[in-house]
Amino acid sequence: MMRAISIAVSASLVLVTAAPALAWWDEGHMQIAAVAYAQLTPGARAKADALIRLHPLYATWTASWPPEKAAQYAFIRAATWADDIKAPDAGYQDDKPSSPAAGRNIGYFDDLKHGYWHYKDIGFSTDGTPLEPADPVNAVTQIKLLSGGLAPSSGLPDEVRSYDLVWLLHLVGDAHQPLHATARFSKDLPHGDQGGNKETVTPATGETIKLHAYWDGLLGSYSTPQGAILDALVYDTKLPPADPARAAVADPEAWFVESEAIAEQVVYAEPVQSGSQPYVLDRAYETKARETAREQAAVAGARLANLINQALQ
Repeated sequence: MMRAISIAVSASLVLVTAAPALAWWDEGHMQIAAVAYAQLTPGARAKADALIRLHPLYATWTASWPPEKAAQYAFIRAATWADDIKAPDAGYQDDKPSSPAAGRNIGYFDDLKHGYWHYKDIGFSTDGTPLEPADPVNAVTQIKLLSGGLAPSSGLPDEVRSYDLVWLLHLVGDAHQPLHATARFSKDLPHGDQGGNKETVTPATGETIKLHAYWDGLLGSYSTPQGAILDALVYDTKLPPADPARAAVADPEAWFVESEAIAEQVVYAEPVQSGSQPYVLDRAYETKARETAREQAAVAGARLANLINQALQ
């Protein structure tokens, strides 16, 4: 039987604050999906809508939404599902990237969390500490696998292609959170900082949080599909237009190389570069961080739309 989960708002908020590496929180992932949905061709949108309807939670997701908005809202809501299944009560199992089942693509029957699908740690060091390789199964390997599965020519059942699409809605967003593309190695952290999860910062709001969590929250925390649409496309907060040259890059490997470079240049800029934990963030750092996160989300939405348009043409 296909697995179905039900995540309450309160559980979702606990997940946001407690989980080690979620990438953009709900708001960020849904904004990226909202941008992508707006850029789908009519044909690709209709095919994507049909695939999203096969998700086990589709009826639950759309029960209280206006029928004319159901398809759009479900597409946007689906972008957070890959994080939802990490919740302790979701019924999914922890697993390792070295396991025989790590790279499988079997659809909603899969009961594994596949947490390592969300990132590819391209390590760097500024003090000569040796680097460790990325996991053999990672976000790049899976974006490529799932993209191939999404195409009708793959011959996979529609239920599996639905699963592939829902994961891609999430993973393409993850690819553009710079800390899902890198780990900093140092004498103090010889096995890497796990994408900023072992380093802490104090922003202007005064709390001390993980560097990774700070970047996760730059686009917002909990939201709804309607709120994400308004924030990304309508209000003064709407995302900037994506750079056309960047949007046209289709290779996921290139996305991660790009995100790793952004991490080195922006995420690990001063005071994070050479200060002491918790790094007290200044106005210059926080302004650049917000600007970078918004640019990354806009590019992620455009690239996600291009991927789906290409796969479902």
